[in-house]
Amino acid sequence: MLRKVNQCIFLAIAILGVCPFLNGQVFDSRVGCVVDANGDCLPNSNLTAMPFLRIAPDARGGAMGDAGIALDPTPASIHYNASSLAFAEKDAALSATYTPWLQDLNLPDIYLAQLSGYKKIDALSTVGFQFKYFSLGVINFRDPSGVDNGDGRPREFQFGLAYARKLGDNLSVSVSGNYLFSALAPNQIVNGIEITNATSFATDIGLTYKKKMELGGKDAQLSIGAAITNLGSKVTYTRDSIRDFIPTNLGIGTSLKLELDEYNTITFALDFNKLMVPTSVSKNILVDGNTTAPNPEFSKDGDNVGDYRQKTLFEGVFGSFSDAQGGFQEELQEINYSLGAEYWYDQQFAARAGFFYEHPLKGARKYFTVGLGIKYNIFNIDLSYLIPGNNRRSPLDNTLRFGMIFDLGNLSALDE
Repeated sequence: MLRKVNQCIFLAIAILGVCPFLNGQVFDSRVGCVVDANGDCLPNSNLTAMPFLRIAPDARGGAMGDAGIALDPTPASIHYNASSLAFAEKDAALSATYTPWLQDLNLPDIYLAQLSGYKKIDALSTVGFQFKYFSLGVINFRDPSGVDNGDGRPREFQFGLAYARKLGDNLSVSVSGNYLFSALAPNQIVNGIEITNATSFATDIGLTYKKKMELGGKDAQLSIGAAITNLGSKVTYTRDSIRDFIPTNLGIGTSLKLELDEYNTITFALDFNKLMVPTSVSKNILVDGNTTAPNPEFSKDGDNVGDYRQKTLFEGVFGSFSDAQGGFQEELQEINYSLGAEYWYDQQFAARAGFFYEHPLKGARKYFTVGLGIKYNIFNIDLSYLIPGNNRRSPLDNTLRFGMIFDLGNLSALDE
């Protein structure tokens, strides 16, 4: 029961955007961060609605530190950078992945499931789709007096279609359209406010460059990718006019694939990701090092609602590179890093490893990942495992993630 009550509290905070603990933070310009009563820097993560959109959905990318922007395409590439689908060698493929969530807390009804696929139209064009479903389990809702308001099944999903096209032998572009839906606590009342479902439409834009070369006498392929994902309308879970940003993201990645010999291939990948949303601004600021005063940058119009939350979509997106209170140093802290490696033997067996890093003041996620892949006829089976890198818990700590890829363009292999 305590678990369900805690989930209700979390949902209320997430839905209403009410974070009282943030109001108590004070920005100290001397150290360029928000601080506690002892003057120590506190986390100042960028908060968005529908954060499930940024969860790496596939076991392959999950085993490589969540890298995937410039890797060879799989059906799940639509999440990272759909433009890579234009370089797919198979005519069609379908993938499915199941990701348990918070398994360390024994919450079996919370999970992420993803289904994606692609089909080549011709030598230049490819279409793809994805369906991502995030279940938050069953929650017993109660009002502030403890009266039972019934059970609910909070859930979110994304459905997207993508079109990728080669512009030449080495370059491709893509555009995707996505419908987003989030139902966290429909028809519930929190602090006298009715909770509604949130919906949005978003687009992704991708670019991929691939170049074959020789490196140390070995055949190699250099790939560079860039993608803006989840560029879409702001959402609200209430009738309030104040809306929140979804996690629009800029990702830039590169990979290097080396064919060591006829049987052995290794790929190295490096991704950089930054949310293109406004950085939260503290309500108070330190003056002369020891006096607290209202922060003039918090609410210039005097409505006591942070101006960063009231920015328009494009104000938030284009201003996201220069709006941090801590200046350029804080902007750099908002960049996440993913490093991964993949080894294939005879295109039948794969071993993968990776590392993910997020700055301690911007979420503090830090973990290592490992995984395996096995190919048999038209089937690829992928597994990944996350190993925590610090004492900050991740929802995927010590969790196995499962994925399968089906080569629909080679169904005749089943008859062999």
